[in-house]
Amino acid sequence: MNHFKRGILIGCCVLAAMMAAAQQRPHMYYSDSGVTAKPVAKDPKVIFFKGRYLMYYSVPGSDNKNWSIGIAESHDLTNWKKAGTIEPGADYEKNGLCAPGALVKDGRVNLFYQTYGNGKSDAICHAVSEDGIHFTRNSTNPIFRPTGSWTCGRAIDAEVVAFKNRYFLYFATRDPDYKVQMQGVAATASMNTSFNREEWTQLTDSAILKPELPWEKNCIEAATCIQQGRYLYMFYAGGYNNEPQQIGLARSTDGIRWQRLSAQPFLPNGKPGTWNESESGHPDIFKAPNQHYYLFFQGNKDKGRSWYLSKKEVLFKRGWMLKGN
Repeated sequence: MNHFKRGILIGCCVLAAMMAAAQQRPHMYYSDSGVTAKPVAKDPKVIFFKGRYLMYYSVPGSDNKNWSIGIAESHDLTNWKKAGTIEPGADYEKNGLCAPGALVKDGRVNLFYQTYGNGKSDAICHAVSEDGIHFTRNSTNPIFRPTGSWTCGRAIDAEVVAFKNRYFLYFATRDPDYKVQMQGVAATASMNTSFNREEWTQLTDSAILKPELPWEKNCIEAATCIQQGRYLYMFYAGGYNNEPQQIGLARSTDGIRWQRLSAQPFLPNGKPGTWNESESGHPDIFKAPNQHYYLFFQGNKDKGRSWYLSKKEVLFKRGWMLKGN
């Protein structure tokens, strides 16, 4: 074979490999390589605020510690551009902050996040913003950590949602032996709240959802909720990162007692060779202004050496289903 033909053959092979890789990637495939040498973005939370979409996510520092919260913006929910970073500022955040939750109330963005790197002492904090980029911390931070013999006292992965004329705070915690991750819940007394520490009441002295199914292993975390009719639906992550982590679905009529809708994951990890082979995890359910629903999530194919954020459109017709699946 002459050099010309060999060059054509090599070029075709490279092109085929590039096309195959592109086909594996979803339309939305976002990560943050501005801090670390590798692309890493985790724990997505999406809102619509002042005419554009904002996505908050976790990103590590250069030493893979000292996590902060990245902010990206979009006008189509697919193409995202980084718009800012929330760095550790207060003393209680000195080891890092991450796992954002967010909602819009009274024309301001309310951000709920966890401290990081403090083990059993990690707790939920709150901040507010007029523009979605620059935040003022709540003076009562940390606003919540659980109590009781059922928990080690840690609270992470905050999700705050309005339901039945008050706000529910869902959080992940661990058992006293620090082995099993599970869901707990607190709530405010009414919708008229500043989300200060003294306004939260822990509603149960036990987990509201803990791992029971084989694929959930020893972890249920990262709850994200949305109301449909009289039900509050919870998408949650089962299994620790890359075990693989997969996404399950449960529902409740009171926000406290939950029933799984299937013994199988709603969104499993990808097949071997796909971009999310190692996991589909840490979900965020989002209703867009056009009334379409999207499930945002994190994934990777290299056991966590990189992390990307993506989404799938979901439909609700007497139940949730993945669009096109």
